[in-house]
Amino acid sequence: MSRLAAVVATLLAVVLLGAAVWAQAPRDVVVVGMEAEPPGLDPGQALGLHTLRVTAEIFETLVATPDDSTDVIPGLAESWTTSSDGLTWTFKLRKGVRFHDGTALDAAAVKFTFDRVIDPAHPHAKSGKWSFVTGYLSSVKSVETLDPQTVQLHLKYPTSSLLALLALPNCAIVSPTAFTKAPADFDTKPVGSGRYKFESWERGSRLVLRRNDDYWGDKGKPQTLVYRGIAEANARVTELLTGGVDLILPIPPDFVARLEKTAGITVHKKTGLTVWYVGFNVEKKPFTDRRVRQAFNHAVNKDAIVRDILKGTGIAAVGPLLPGTWAFEPNVRKYAYDPAAARKLLAEAGYPNGLEVDFWMPESGSGMQAPVEMSTVIQANLAAIGVKASLKTFEWGSYLGKIRAEAPAMFALSWFLKSEDPDLSMYPLFFSKNQPLPNRSNYNNPEVDQLLVQARQVADRGKRAELYKKAQRLIVEDAPWVFVDHEVQVVATRAAVKGFKLHPSGFDLRVERVTKE
Repeated sequence: MSRLAAVVATLLAVVLLGAAVWAQAPRDVVVVGMEAEPPGLDPGQALGLHTLRVTAEIFETLVATPDDSTDVIPGLAESWTTSSDGLTWTFKLRKGVRFHDGTALDAAAVKFTFDRVIDPAHPHAKSGKWSFVTGYLSSVKSVETLDPQTVQLHLKYPTSSLLALLALPNCAIVSPTAFTKAPADFDTKPVGSGRYKFESWERGSRLVLRRNDDYWGDKGKPQTLVYRGIAEANARVTELLTGGVDLILPIPPDFVARLEKTAGITVHKKTGLTVWYVGFNVEKKPFTDRRVRQAFNHAVNKDAIVRDILKGTGIAAVGPLLPGTWAFEPNVRKYAYDPAAARKLLAEAGYPNGLEVDFWMPESGSGMQAPVEMSTVIQANLAAIGVKASLKTFEWGSYLGKIRAEAPAMFALSWFLKSEDPDLSMYPLFFSKNQPLPNRSNYNNPEVDQLLVQARQVADRGKRAELYKKAQRLIVEDAPWVFVDHEVQVVATRAAVKGFKLHPSGFDLRVERVTKE
């Protein structure tokens, strides 16, 4: 019996046992089973959705997005204005907002949070690794407090995507008092102003948040949120079926249809703003040669991966942006599955007899879908053109650290957007100065750099779209990645869980909205 068949048999047995085995958590407690536990809880240092799902409940951002769209709405800032030259943004903060430690969330707190990232002379500039947020705030020159409720951001150049960037949970405002008191501990004892307070964390077991009953706005509905890192996908399904958790993500594609037919389970689906890719370090051989990268693109059968591995829970990608979004460019170079064309390109690049390469991948991870199975197919596709790809598998948390430290030649990763604005993906991932993170491919094309900066500074969406479309054509031609697919988000909940909805971005997991019957 295959491993999958054995697991299916086990799950069917569990279902047949019926409701008697369901050990329900209390009605005011929601338990989330996800692919990994966070490495830490400082939003400015977060590297994955498994962290941001939790920090989004503890912390808040200046602006936010509603439950049903990626539009920007007031958050901690109740209003804002922009100078005529687009270089100064003034935010009016809500009155009476307090951090969980009782201190005021004011303009000074906003300045502290951003200055620790953008000011090398700040006392806490080296208290953390501000990997992504450094890029998100890269156009911010300085932060000025005008009064306790008014803060100004002075920009290096006009940035049309600024509000979308500030809505990212990495840019959440932290308590200066708590951080200054114990910078090294803040990652494990976070203090924000959100709907939920950090309560406890048993590493490898559960992370517990308690409702903030002093919250300024609509309070969370569950009294307690519990997050459990369950790396093995089949184990997550089992936990859901046996009542150990109320909600799981991601779902193994093999189980989506089965769960949809299972009494007591509700499956939620929505295409998210994500891309799963195989990245090449273009500064390491053999990927210094564009023809090798293009050959690998022709070698990978993306349609087969979507059909056979993802079972339709993905959309084959042609570039970095999701089809149908406002800056998507369909007229890029197409890399049809064509092993003969791939072998020809390898021969032209000086590898007529193929080559060997290490291919890094995580065993699971936020947005990584079915990384082992997908990478195994890619390995077989490459073997068909004479490439021996040795798979190197890592636990998700250690993978993120090792990939940053060692910059492997070939690796699997994904990227999520909270907004359709392409600046949130294309600038971090392909602008040369964002090497080595998040531009992990060390991609460097001066023409692309110019287009990405120009697109940030243009206000008109139509003009911005044209700039991004040109950049996409260049990037796909250069092939720093194999663009594999865009994930269809799938979350399963117990039927007793009511009010859960997937956000259009696929980025947020808004469990503060749910109730249990």
